[in-house]
Amino acid sequence: MNHHRDPVVTTMQGAVRGLRQGDTLTFQNIPYAAAPRGGGRFAPPRPHEPWDGVRDATVPGPNAPQSERRLGSIDMSPYFGTGWSRGEDYLTVNVFTPDTAQGELPVMVFVHGGGFVAGSTRSALYDGSAFARDGVVLVTLNYRLGIAGFLDIPGAPANRGLLDVVAALRWVRENIAAFGGDPHNVTLFGQSAGATIVSGILATPQAAGLFHRAIVQSGSGLGAFTTEQAARVTQAAAETLGIEPHLDTFAKVCDERLVEAASQLAGIDLQTATHHDPLLGLSPFSLVLDTQPAASVAAGHSAGIDLLVGTNTEEGNLYLVPVGKYATTTTADITETAARAHPHPAQLIETYRASRPGASLAELRSALMGDALFGAGSRALTEAHTTHARSTTYAYEFAWRSHALDGELGATHSVELPFVFDLAHLPQLHGPNALLGPDKPPADLATRMHAAWVRFARTGDPGWTPYDTERRTTMRIDTHWTRTNDPHSQERQAWN
Repeated sequence: MNHHRDPVVTTMQGAVRGLRQGDTLTFQNIPYAAAPRGGGRFAPPRPHEPWDGVRDATVPGPNAPQSERRLGSIDMSPYFGTGWSRGEDYLTVNVFTPDTAQGELPVMVFVHGGGFVAGSTRSALYDGSAFARDGVVLVTLNYRLGIAGFLDIPGAPANRGLLDVVAALRWVRENIAAFGGDPHNVTLFGQSAGATIVSGILATPQAAGLFHRAIVQSGSGLGAFTTEQAARVTQAAAETLGIEPHLDTFAKVCDERLVEAASQLAGIDLQTATHHDPLLGLSPFSLVLDTQPAASVAAGHSAGIDLLVGTNTEEGNLYLVPVGKYATTTTADITETAARAHPHPAQLIETYRASRPGASLAELRSALMGDALFGAGSRALTEAHTTHARSTTYAYEFAWRSHALDGELGATHSVELPFVFDLAHLPQLHGPNALLGPDKPPADLATRMHAAWVRFARTGDPGWTPYDTERRTTMRIDTHWTRTNDPHSQERQAWN
């Protein structure tokens, strides 16, 4: 094999050899923290030991232990990947860069979604070539998932998966200049669970100074469990495994059993006297915080960070349409969704009926779900951040509808990702059961959306008016882009 054109970069831990593909240099599977083994799976991330010689960074590495995830009749493998690729040394980054000699390029660090239990850098949707082509150094990362990443265990630090992301940001600060990136211009962005992690990192003091802008795509600033809610999940996990809920007993359980137990925890009732389940029972894992990220941001955490926040118009469809629960929606289903999400369900339903005259039962249920999971928490985060004069806030709503699953999937959760990564042309995203459906999306939608993200990373301005609490300007992204002011005023007030 001819290595002379393949790039070699020296990191703090040792040298890595990447791959030159056209104009993009790709480095895969570079460790940013030590392999989480045994009891170390429940400890804070530790530095990786140095290596001698040149480490091969030309092929994908292992990812976090996880079970294969399916969502009914829609093919989500480009999003979730193909499940667990085994190997302990999985706390790694992939780096995509146009030129290792630059040193001044904006850096973007992406945190994948997957309900805190799935996903990895191996997914087809997270190829960073388009970012590199447009002069950005893109970093994608793996973090601990499921029980190892997010179960709140007495004696172990909480939110270990989030601590992994902070460790990866620290790696970026120390090493990214060698890949051509500017460590003083880092944009942290994430989608779904990854976006909720980004919200949490905005409120994490030890991450201050490690990044300068942030993008929250369909996450939530109100998505964290309380310690009381998390303790119920820990109790259920211990019972499923037949162990006492202690650090030393969890440390003895192998990864296979932890993954298996995690997949059996669905449907725990997390409703407490004071709090609703922010994930509506869809995932037993989230951040565990007694103060929601939106409240911490309102209190001044992240005051100097430029922020872009948005959601998709029909987020809830992904959890209903592919599993056959959309068209069959009854009034009782709507009441149940509202009761899970809000202290005054009848009032909430009234608001949504009023703001959506003519909506079907299915549309109402999906709208309530989408806002309970993402919309209300995203708006709360946006509002909280606008109170700080030192940074700018921007809002978007992605409204382009996929005609997958007989036209019903719509502008659902995760459908914006191919456009952000400028990968809407990927064959596996097209077809009646694929994320982008049977039709070709508008030719310039990915070009424009990707360019807005790159522009935000470079300058802190995606190309539209900032959000403030007077106008609440939001860019509606569709075949045509339209600026709207406070598009969800009634719904926003209903959740306050």
